[in-house]
Amino acid sequence: MVDYHAANNQSSTEGVQIYMEQENDWDRDLLLDPAWEKQQRKTFTAWCNSHLRKSGTQIESIEEDFRDGLKLMLLLETISGERLAKPERGKMRVHKINNVNKALDFIAGKGVKLVSIGAEEIVDGNAKMTLGMIWTIILRFAIQDISVEETSAKEGLLLWCQRKTAPYKNVNVQNFHISWKDGLAFNALIHRHRPDLIDYDSLRKDDPVTNLNNAFEVAEKHLDIPKMLDAEDIVNTARPDEKAIMTYVSSFYHAFSGAQKAETAANRICKVLAVNQENEQMMEDYEKLASELLEWIRRTIPWLENRTQEKTVTDMQAKQEDFRDYRCVHKPPKVQEKCQLEISFNTLQTKLRLSNRPAFMPSEGRMVSDINGAWHTLEGAEKGYEEWILSEIRRLERLEHLAEKFHQKSKIHESWTDGKEAMLTQKDYETCTLSEVKALLRKHEAFESDLAAHQDRVEQIAAIAQELNELDYYDSASVNARCQKICDQWDSLGALTQNRKESLERTEKQLESIDELYLEYAKRAAPFNNWMEGAMEDLQDMFIVHNIEEIQGLITAHEQFKSTLAEANKEREAIQAIQAEVQKIAQSNGIKLSAANPYTTITPQSIDSKWEKAMGMVPLRDTALQEELNKQNNNDSLRAKFATQANTVGAYIQAKMEEIGRISIEMNGTLEDQLTNLRDYQTSIMSYMPEINTLEGSHQLIQEALIFDNQYTSYTMEHLRVGWEQLLTTIARTINEVENQILTRDAKGISQEQLYEYRASFNHFDKDHSGALMAEEFKACLISLGYDVENNKQGDSEFARIMSIVDPNNSGAVTFQAFIDFMSRETTDTDTADQVIASFKILAADKTFITAEELRRELPPDQAEYCIARMAPYTGPDAAPGALDYMSFSTALYGESDL
Repeated sequence: MVDYHAANNQSSTEGVQIYMEQENDWDRDLLLDPAWEKQQRKTFTAWCNSHLRKSGTQIESIEEDFRDGLKLMLLLETISGERLAKPERGKMRVHKINNVNKALDFIAGKGVKLVSIGAEEIVDGNAKMTLGMIWTIILRFAIQDISVEETSAKEGLLLWCQRKTAPYKNVNVQNFHISWKDGLAFNALIHRHRPDLIDYDSLRKDDPVTNLNNAFEVAEKHLDIPKMLDAEDIVNTARPDEKAIMTYVSSFYHAFSGAQKAETAANRICKVLAVNQENEQMMEDYEKLASELLEWIRRTIPWLENRTQEKTVTDMQAKQEDFRDYRCVHKPPKVQEKCQLEISFNTLQTKLRLSNRPAFMPSEGRMVSDINGAWHTLEGAEKGYEEWILSEIRRLERLEHLAEKFHQKSKIHESWTDGKEAMLTQKDYETCTLSEVKALLRKHEAFESDLAAHQDRVEQIAAIAQELNELDYYDSASVNARCQKICDQWDSLGALTQNRKESLERTEKQLESIDELYLEYAKRAAPFNNWMEGAMEDLQDMFIVHNIEEIQGLITAHEQFKSTLAEANKEREAIQAIQAEVQKIAQSNGIKLSAANPYTTITPQSIDSKWEKAMGMVPLRDTALQEELNKQNNNDSLRAKFATQANTVGAYIQAKMEEIGRISIEMNGTLEDQLTNLRDYQTSIMSYMPEINTLEGSHQLIQEALIFDNQYTSYTMEHLRVGWEQLLTTIARTINEVENQILTRDAKGISQEQLYEYRASFNHFDKDHSGALMAEEFKACLISLGYDVENNKQGDSEFARIMSIVDPNNSGAVTFQAFIDFMSRETTDTDTADQVIASFKILAADKTFITAEELRRELPPDQAEYCIARMAPYTGPDAAPGALDYMSFSTALYGESDL
C-alpha cells in the first residue's frame, strides 16, 4: 500500500494539515453507519457529477467508476483547473494503480494528508476508502477556502449558515446534522438570497419532507445545484450524515458567493456610516453645549452690567455677597464647560481629519472664537461690576457718614436757635432803666458775637447738604428741606438781630450805667462757652478711616487738642474770677444783685457743667480712637495674611505654568505613559485647590473689613482667579493633545517608534520651545526625515505642496498636531469616497442606484434607515421606482473636495 501521508508536499500550511486530520474521522470509525454510507454515496456521486458533466461525462457507482483512475484524474483537473500527468491507457491492474497514484500525488501536492488511503484499495473498489478519498477532495476543493472572521473551514461554513438564517423563525443552525432535518434551514438559505423563489411563510415545521423536497427542487431547477440528498433518508435517520450535509450546503455557499461580496461591501459601508453617525452626534453635542454656554453668558452679562444704585451700605454688601456667590459657585462649572467645549471641538476635528471628512464648522455664532469672545466680554463685565460695587460701598459709606454729621450739626444748631426769635422780638427795653437798657444792649452785643460764632456751623451744614446732593444721596429731599429751613431761620435771626440792635442803640443815650464786670464776663464767657461747645462737638464727631496712617493722624490731632486744655482751664478760672469779683464788690458796697447777669445767659454753673462734660468726653474719645487703631492694625494683619497667601499661590501658578510648558515639549515614554503622567500631574494640581479656597476665605475677610488696598502684594484676587483658571485649562488642553495623538496613532497605524522619531525631530528644530516650527525650521525637519525639499525648483515645489497641507491659513508656523497629521497621511491609507461608492455598487448588483429594500436587506436596521433618510432620489435615465442616489451620498460623506 502506498503511504501518501509521507509523500505530502511540505510547502502546504501546517494549519490546513491539522484541520484535514481533524476532519478525516471516517477512517478512525472502523464501522460506517449504513444510513450514513447511503447518504454519502448519493451526495458524493451527485457532487462529482456536478463537476464531471462540465467535461461531458459522469459516474454511476462511486466505488466502481474511479477504479481505473481515469475519471478520478479528470475530476481533479475539472475542479482544480490544472493539468495532471498524462494517464496510462492500459487495462492492466498496474496501469490502474499508476493512474490512481497520479491522482493521489496531485491531492497530496495540494497540502492534504491522506491518512491510510492507498491506490490498491481504490483499484479494488473498497467503498469506505473511496468515500474517504472523495470526502478529502471535497474538503480540499469545496470547503477548505471557506472562512468567516478567520475561522476554520467547517466553523466558517457553519457561521455563514447561522448568519444567513438568523432572521428566520423556527431555524436554529447549530451543526451539520439534526439542524437541517426539518428542511427549513435549506429553504431559509435560498430565501435569504433569492426571496423570489421561496414562499417561506407558507412552510410548516411539522412537514419536513415537503420542506426538504421544495428546497432540493428549487436549488436544482433555479440554482443549478444538483439534488444530492433524499428527503426521506434525512427525515428517517436519527442523525443525518454530517459530511453529506456539509457537501450539499457548500454548494449553496459557492452558488451564493457573489452575495459574500455584497456582505463585505455592506460591512465597509456600515463602518463608514458608524463614523459619520458618531461625528454627527458629537457635532450635535457641541452645538447644544455651545448654545447653553452662550445663553448663560447672554443672561449673565446684563446682570453684571446692571448699575442700579442701592440706598444703604447693607444693600450694596448684599449685592457683593451675590457676586461672590456667582464667582465661587456658579461660574466655576461654566469654566469647566468652556474647557470641555474646546476639548470636544479639538477631538471632533481630529476624528474628522483621521476619517478623511471635512472639518466641522459650527453654526454661526457658535465657533470657539465666538465663545472666547463672549467669555472675554463676560470677564470684562465682571471686573467692571466688582469695581462698581466697591466704589458704591465707599460712596454710600461716605454718604451715611455725611448724613449723620448733617443731622447731628443740624440738631445742635436747632437746639441753639430755639427761642431766639421770641427773644429778639420782645419789647422789654421800653420799660427798662438806663442801666437796664445798657445791659440789654451789651447782652445783645454778646448775642451778636454768639450769632457770628454760629455762622460757621450754618455754613458747614449747608456745605454738607450740598455734598450730599452732589453724591446723589437717596434722602436728599428731606436734607434739603431741613437745610432750607435752617438757612431761612438764620436769615430771619440776622434781620431780627439787626432790628433789635437798632432799637437798643436809639435808647442807649438815655442809659449810661452798666456793670463793666458783667460785660467783661459776658464777653469772655460767650467765646469760651462757644469753644467748649465746639470742643464737645468735635469730641462727639464721627470719623471713618481706611488705614493706620489716617487713624494715627486723628490721634495726633486729638493729642494736640488735649495739650490746649491746660490753657483753656486757665481761661475758665479767669472767667469765674470775674464773677467772684462782682460778688465781692457787691458785698463790700451793699449792692443787691439781680438773679442773673443782665448781659449773658451763660452762668458760671453752666460753664463748669460744660467743662466737666467736655473733660468726661476726652477719655471716651481716647477709647474710640484706640479701638479704631486696633481695628486698623487688625486690617493690616489681614492685608499681610492675604499677601503672604497670594504671593505663595501666585508663585505656585507661575511655576506650574512653566512646568506644563516644559512637559508639553519634553514628553518621554509612550503616549499612554505621558497621558498617565499628565493625569497624575493634573490630580496633583487639583490637590492644591484647598489653598485657593483658603485664599478666597482670606479675600472674603478683606472685603468684609472694607479693605480696598494692599501695599504688601501686587496680586489681586481677580488676577489669581484668572491664573488658576488658565492653569487648569492649559493642563486639560495638554492632556487632550496627547489623547488626540493616541487617536491619530491608533487610527492611522503609526508605531510608537515613528511617533518618537517625529517628536524628536520636531523638538530638535523647535529651538525656542514655542510648540511650533517656522517655515525654515520645518524645512530642516523634513530634510532630516528624508524629504527632498532642498533649495531647487523641484524641492521648492514639493515644500510648497507640504506647506499648503500643514499650514492652510498661511500663518507661517506649523504645530506638532499638523505635523503628525501630515506624516500619518503620508504613511497610511484612508477610506475614500471611491471605496464607499464601489461597496454600494456591489450591494446594488452593479446598478447606478440602490433601493430601500436592498439597503434594509444588506445593512443593520439603524444604518439602513440612516442611509434612506439622507439619500436623494435617483433621477438617471435608468431610474426605477424608489431608486436612491448612492453616489452623491457617498461623495457627500467626504465633503466637496472629493467631487
